[in-house]
Amino acid sequence: MFRPENIVERKSTLFSIVVTGVIAILALPIIAPHLLHGYHLAHIFLHIGGITLAVFISILAGFAYYRLRTKRLLLSAIAFTNFIAAEIILLVDATWPFIYDFGEIPLSEIGHLLTFITLGLLALGVFRND
Repeated sequence: MFRPENIVERKSTLFSIVVTGVIAILALPIIAPHLLHGYHLAHIFLHIGGITLAVFISILAGFAYYRLRTKRLLLSAIAFTNFIAAEIILLVDATWPFIYDFGEIPLSEIGHLLTFITLGLLALGVFRND
């Protein structure tokens, strides 16, 4: 019988599903147009790898929080989910630079700000006394 808990217990299977899913979603809009761009493609794959790892760890942290219900795990799950958002914003900025900005603030700065917030949330989780 198929249950989501079985996939989480088999981390290698979950990781394979996440990698396949992320690459399948990003293949046409982001990977294919930059296939022959050399180092730029490597930069894009760096962010795709970050998204993949963040999704994987977010799923694990979410299921761990669901089982144990501690505030530390909740902060970790929120932090890694926030890191997904940061990597998506940095990927959009790397893929289409100078197209998307929020007024005077460049998109890359927003991505870096979200990354800093991720580190802050992880630090709160580490120093929290549950």
